[in-house]
Amino acid sequence: MKSLFDLIRFLLVLSAFGLIPHLVLAEDAPLKLTIDATAEGKPISPDLIGVFYEDLSYAADGGLYAELIQNRSFEFGPADHEGWNALTGWDVIKPEEGRARVIIDTGLPIDPNNPHYAVLGVAAAGETVGLRNYGYDGIALKAGAAYGFSAFAIQLADAPGPLRVALEDADGEVLAETTLPPATGRWEKYEATLTPDADCDDARLIVTASHPGRLGLDMVSLFPADTFRGHPNGLRPDLAQAVADLKPRFVRFPGGCLVHGDGLDNIYHWKHTVGPVERRKTQRNIWNYHQSFGLGYYEYFRWCEDMDAEPMPIVAAGVTCQNSGAGVSRRWGQGQRAIPTEDMPAYVQDVLDLIEFANGPTDSKWGAVRAEMGHPEPFGLKYLGVGNEDRITDEFAERFEMIFDAVREKHPEVTVIGTSGPWPDGEDYDRGWALIRQLGVALVDEHSYKPPQWFWDNLDRFDDHDRDGAKVYLGEWAAHDDGRRPTLRAALAEAAYLTSLERNGDVVVMSSYAPLFAKRGHTHWNPDLIYFDNQRFYPTISYHVQKLFGHHAGDEYLGQVDGVDVAQTQLASSVVRDRQTGDVIIKLVNAEPDAAAVDVTLAGADGFAGEATLLTLAGDDLDRTNAAGAPDPVLPEETRVSVDEHFSLTLPPHSFSVVRLHRPPGVH
Repeated sequence: MKSLFDLIRFLLVLSAFGLIPHLVLAEDAPLKLTIDATAEGKPISPDLIGVFYEDLSYAADGGLYAELIQNRSFEFGPADHEGWNALTGWDVIKPEEGRARVIIDTGLPIDPNNPHYAVLGVAAAGETVGLRNYGYDGIALKAGAAYGFSAFAIQLADAPGPLRVALEDADGEVLAETTLPPATGRWEKYEATLTPDADCDDARLIVTASHPGRLGLDMVSLFPADTFRGHPNGLRPDLAQAVADLKPRFVRFPGGCLVHGDGLDNIYHWKHTVGPVERRKTQRNIWNYHQSFGLGYYEYFRWCEDMDAEPMPIVAAGVTCQNSGAGVSRRWGQGQRAIPTEDMPAYVQDVLDLIEFANGPTDSKWGAVRAEMGHPEPFGLKYLGVGNEDRITDEFAERFEMIFDAVREKHPEVTVIGTSGPWPDGEDYDRGWALIRQLGVALVDEHSYKPPQWFWDNLDRFDDHDRDGAKVYLGEWAAHDDGRRPTLRAALAEAAYLTSLERNGDVVVMSSYAPLFAKRGHTHWNPDLIYFDNQRFYPTISYHVQKLFGHHAGDEYLGQVDGVDVAQTQLASSVVRDRQTGDVIIKLVNAEPDAAAVDVTLAGADGFAGEATLLTLAGDDLDRTNAAGAPDPVLPEETRVSVDEHFSLTLPPHSFSVVRLHRPPGVH
């Protein structure tokens, strides 16, 4: 090289071709951020950060719903999954010789909604017959913890005898056992508490009879006493708490594609999911497994209440998923189908009945059902989504309008959320928005599953949105990196996009990452916010991004870093204020491979001078994930920074930083 100039030019050429990291010269000027802490900000929706829950990837049975027994009511079948039957999840225990056996019968069910039950037939004294259940990939037990066993039983023939119930490990060692009293000639519920004397990750439940006769058995359940907030028929506490820790302002449920199902016979009917669990009508899941509906509409509303989050149920808009007819996992199906016009009044009434279930007085039909389940006070439903990622066909538009008009007339206090189709652009998107404007719908659900770069390229997507028209709910969105991996690259793109949603928080009033849960080994969709198994859960880097935004939300937008060219660099920012506390919150995303310096000028610094909280989420490689067993997961780190009228921040490479400037009490 002839000179230093030649060396620098050579290094710049290498950098341009990606042969060395991006070169940042020492004389590069720091970024400038000017904050007027006394200025009036632009309003941000207080409900901007929420969650979307769908019974997908075993998110309910085998997941959030705390029931430990798979196929407890013997209703599995080949329609759920190829090769399944009423004894899927169970092994039959019987002697090698003799006439003892287990059959599935339908002649005398507990309820027509629950038609199948097992019959244990003991032919002679000395025989033992029964069932063994392995739960969902084994039953995880903790020594000394209480587990509630229950089952419905009926003596069908001969004299009754006792029923042995036990928990065993994989080697057949008994961890806990009890004996239930003899059954009677009618269906009755029998209960006992089992307390294992050792931890076990792969236990199984054993139910056996040794008294000659025929015994009917149904709704065989094993439920931990430790549920979220201690509710009966409740939720797995660690998973429910992981969602509560996000501080969601709302919960959208139960889907997703689940709501309009896999054909007209598979649309999600909320009435099938309420009342006593033994009388709920189970059905196949569009994601190719079975729904017990133990986690039903009552439990969803109760979960929202426990988290102080607004419930947002979604109902089908009178049409099925356009991909339905063969099961989503066996793509693709017959196309969108519509409920016949003559059947729509009854369907519309079902929707109105849902609102009555949530909000009606105890002397109303469905308010009384809610009260009987244990909640006489209304749940205070404010939002109702109608439709999900639907093709905006004439059939859809006609049925959506029927539902929308009925809800607007009968329940003007409930905001109906429309849909703009499956994608954030295209023919359905345009038709969906045209219908929204035509009908005067106040809020519309948009979905955006795109590569990380799309979110960087669309940080200005809502800057010029019509401020007088319908507001936007970004109901399902996530950055899909190569291979659909939940990487740091994806999480930083999502953080950047969230800064733009805060900037446009007067128009984008709600958002929820999707999907929320996926069970390891049973995952139908990637990426997800939280992965889990029977013992623990694994929050992704995207989870921590959502959590930081949830914990450090604001309701006024104050500004952003000056002069950043988003077309040339992956830097994003927002400054918001929490009017309740007076705190000012700075969010800074640096997806570049080099550190970035930010000089902050803070007008009105007298109220904030001193130290501020700095939370940083950073990694050395954009391909990093928080996969199960990762030796060094990417987690937020908390430090303190000095704050005055002028102070500086250094943003690490590949990082998302949150600075919270605390307004002291009494300072205005």
